[in-house]
Amino acid sequence: MRDQKRNKRKIFNDPVYGFIAITDDVLFDIIEHPYFQRLRRIKQLGLAHMVYPGALHTRFHHSLGAMHLMGRALTELRLKGHDISEEEYSSAQLAMMLHDIGHGPYSHALEHSIVEGVSHEHISKWFMERLNTEFSGKLNRALDIFENRYSRKFFHLLVSSQFDMDRLDYLKRDSFFTGVSEGIINYERLLNMLEIAHDEPVIEYKGVYSVEKFITARRLMYWQVYLHKTVLAAEYMATHLLRRAKYLSLQGENLFATPAFSYFLKNNINQKHFEEDPDTLNQFALLDDFDVYTSLKVWMNHKDKVLSSLSKALVNRNLFKIKLQTEPFEQDKIDSIREKVKQKLGLTDEEADYFVFQESTSNYTYKPGMDRIKMLYKNGSVQDITEASDQLNINVLSKPTVKYFLCYPKNII
Repeated sequence: MRDQKRNKRKIFNDPVYGFIAITDDVLFDIIEHPYFQRLRRIKQLGLAHMVYPGALHTRFHHSLGAMHLMGRALTELRLKGHDISEEEYSSAQLAMMLHDIGHGPYSHALEHSIVEGVSHEHISKWFMERLNTEFSGKLNRALDIFENRYSRKFFHLLVSSQFDMDRLDYLKRDSFFTGVSEGIINYERLLNMLEIAHDEPVIEYKGVYSVEKFITARRLMYWQVYLHKTVLAAEYMATHLLRRAKYLSLQGENLFATPAFSYFLKNNINQKHFEEDPDTLNQFALLDDFDVYTSLKVWMNHKDKVLSSLSKALVNRNLFKIKLQTEPFEQDKIDSIREKVKQKLGLTDEEADYFVFQESTSNYTYKPGMDRIKMLYKNGSVQDITEASDQLNINVLSKPTVKYFLCYPKNII
């Protein structure tokens, strides 16, 4: 039973924003909960630290930062005369703080290897529902905001849209920890220019250049950090490694792993398991970066050549060579490289697929179909940023940039 007399007015010293105050008892109790504390043990940028050594910040950092920015945004809207109740204020902060609680270790690699067709957004919702039960319905409105069921739509759009507090924090935070200055944005200017029109967040037109910088910074951060070619090589190596571990486990191989990690390696877990078996979420709540990394260190000495080689490569940062281009690679070239890798490493055809692979990645600078970033003029009219700006070309922004890449071990060719 929680101590009701405990001081729950706390301050976190954040390297990006300075002091972040926790002024709500429920926020404090959620932060203290094991589900949320797990985020301390999951890196925000997965394997990006293999390129940017400073990128060791966690999803805990990011979640607190996004919650803080939500508070700043709502305070600004109150100052501009918008009626926002204390319950709405704290519920929006809760929804923002818990938006990433469903992330697992090496999130995208894990989502594409040992868990089938289950996104972190779904898992975040299930964690919130579990917490709501435990906290006697105190997250009802936060859940409504998170799932876009609440009557005032702008709250959800501040949580999830093309201009939300999630993106505002991760651009600022990730540029800070990676040292990539191209990602720096003037978040204070953007928040000061925030308004509401037609139940949607908008930016006052005098902030148009800050919005242009925000969109440009996001594009640059994707190609310089999130989709950096060496980061891609590391993440896809991790994906293939986890697939191999899953394959061996399902074949009856008793791999070293923590109990929670073993649960996902030995079972084909999909959405149905999360929805029908409470233990699935319990096991996921115990899973973090340390489960996976500890296993990799042990698997370096495993008899399976694929598992041991990929584990050694990731632990010792001996990453695959990666080539990028705008068109798919010719199959003859892929086959030629695969044959050389097979011969040099003594692999079967099936094993060679783990060492030589072509994939593609894409990124929208400004995604069509999503809620747009809108500018508010003094006469009350609203216009899409791509129409309001003289710098942004919607025809270029709304098309995905697709890159194909080919990975294989170094020193083969």
